[in-house]
Amino acid sequence: MTQLFLSAALTFLVIIDPIGNVPIFMGVTQGRTDAERRVIAIRANSVAAVTLVIFGVAGNYILEFLGITLAALRIAGGILLLLLAIDMVLARQSGLRSTTEPEDREAEHKDDVAVFPLAIPLIAGPGAMTSVLILVGQAGHDILGIVVVIGVMLGVLLITLLSFFSASWLMARLGVTGVNVVGRVLGIVLAALAIQNIVDGLAKTFPGLLHN
Repeated sequence: MTQLFLSAALTFLVIIDPIGNVPIFMGVTQGRTDAERRVIAIRANSVAAVTLVIFGVAGNYILEFLGITLAALRIAGGILLLLLAIDMVLARQSGLRSTTEPEDREAEHKDDVAVFPLAIPLIAGPGAMTSVLILVGQAGHDILGIVVVIGVMLGVLLITLLSFFSASWLMARLGVTGVNVVGRVLGIVLAALAIQNIVDGLAKTFPGLLHN
């Protein structure tokens, strides 16, 4: 259980990246008052929490219904997370956790940016959703394990909320360069987690592969 807790904490901290999302939050809420930003931050994290909790609670059932093995999910998820990690190390926007240009233009004309693009895909993007499914799959049908995964995920979302509340202060202290440095370090960690998921998935799918 301790290993699951640590794995979930590290995974969600790296993928959701509370500090790395601050510049994007500041960008999409430009021109808003501090009070309006706080409301947007609360709504965005609430929507993200509901989305990820649904994935967490229904994770095992989704996999079973679709006939997807945990090993296959770990391989696919590992590849996606590796792509995200590469973008983090190179300090460039990732399609797994950002919007396309048409989506950006659409967001510019929206009064409420809390759901899109902040909650989805910035906070609860494909990487976070995949991670929830993988971690819940590791817990299996152990209710306590699932509670631990969801609890850790909610804890990281709380950190994200506090980061958004302190966005102006953080940007003044860290700047874009500081945020990118943090992102690069987390990207290296995420790359290792991604490779481990791929290796574990391959070992489970092809038991004799890694012994040859």
